[in-house]
Amino acid sequence: MTRWRPLPEALPREARHLVEQLRSLKDRTGLSLAELARRTAYSKSSWQRYLSGAKQPPRGAVQALCRVAGAEQARLLALWDLADPTWPHCVAGAPPPGAPPPGPSPLGASPPGASPLGAFPPGVPPHGLAGAAGSAGVPAAGAPGAGLAHRRWRAAALVSFAVIVVLLAGLLWVLPLGRG
Repeated sequence: MTRWRPLPEALPREARHLVEQLRSLKDRTGLSLAELARRTAYSKSSWQRYLSGAKQPPRGAVQALCRVAGAEQARLLALWDLADPTWPHCVAGAPPPGAPPPGPSPLGASPPGASPLGAFPPGVPPHGLAGAAGSAGVPAAGAPGAGLAHRRWRAAALVSFAVIVVLLAGLLWVLPLGRG
C-alpha cells in the first residue's frame, strides 16, 4: 500500500474526495505508478500529479484506472463530474495556466500574457470565447468545456480556410486565361 502525502489545503472538498477515491482504487490494484502508466495512456509523472492533487485528472484517466482495476466507472465518473467545476486552476505552487515556464525566455518570445499571432481573431478576448458562460452556446474561459470550445473554434477556422483556398484555386483554374 502506497504511503500518500497529504493533499493540498487549497483542494476543494469534491476534488479531495475524488483524489482519495482514485488513490484507494490504485492501492487496490497493487500496481506501482510505473506499471499503471504501462497499462494506461498516461505517464508515471501524470499519475503522480493526479494522485497528489496537483493536477486534475482527465476524465479518460479516471476511466482508464477503473478499467485496470476492474471497478465500476459510474461512481467515480460521477465524482469526477462533481469535482470538475470546483477544481482549482492553480494548486500547491503550480504556475497559473498560460504562465510562461520558469527560467529565461527565448529570444523573440511573446511577452507574458500575450496570445500568439493568429490565435484569436480581432475582437475576441484571449481568455475566453464568450463573455459569459453559455452565451451563444460557447463556455467562458475557466468554465468546463472552454478548452474544447477553443479547439472546435480552431478546427472550424482551419476547415473554413481550406475551403476558401480550394474555391479560389478552382476559380483560377476555370477562368479563361487572357488569350489574345
